[in-house]
Amino acid sequence: MTPSDSPAVGEAPSLWRRFTAAYASLLSHLVVASVAVLIIPVSLQIFSRHTALIPSYIWTEEMARFLFIWTISIGAMIGVRESTHFEVDVMPELPPRAEAVARLIGRIGTLVLACVFVFAGTKFVEFAWFRTSELADLPLWLIHLPWPMMGVTWIIFLGEQMWDDVLIAAGRKASPVKPAINDIEAGTLNL
Repeated sequence: MTPSDSPAVGEAPSLWRRFTAAYASLLSHLVVASVAVLIIPVSLQIFSRHTALIPSYIWTEEMARFLFIWTISIGAMIGVRESTHFEVDVMPELPPRAEAVARLIGRIGTLVLACVFVFAGTKFVEFAWFRTSELADLPLWLIHLPWPMMGVTWIIFLGEQMWDDVLIAAGRKASPVKPAINDIEAGTLNL
């Protein structure tokens, strides 16, 4: 559970927070499934190169590339949700309100990048709409679709996080509790 999931004590999460949590859960399952499926064409490539047991399939390279792009994109979406993507700790320990303002400034930069992904990604998908891949004859818009999806997903997750940061900076919400370094090192976090 990330800080943006956690409601105040005794308060049920809003419908929006339940939706974003369900969406994040779906993305987590999709990334596991895409990695599992990615193993198949990559394994076929390896076995066909090093043995004569199976023929050399050409479509496996293209399928692996498609799945790899989707896996990376879904992982980046999850990373923004969990504040592990585009997040670097370079500031000294700050009071909660100042830290919320610093996070907000960083998230505004990520939001600008997300808007670029939505706008340019949409053009990218339009460009590939009636084209197909050379080897497997797959529609190319499927390989271009992750870019605008990533941007929209980042905007959804960033909006939730930025709202929390605004409330913390305004003093209307308590800052999330940071895990102790001893718990991190010992692996005893109960997330």
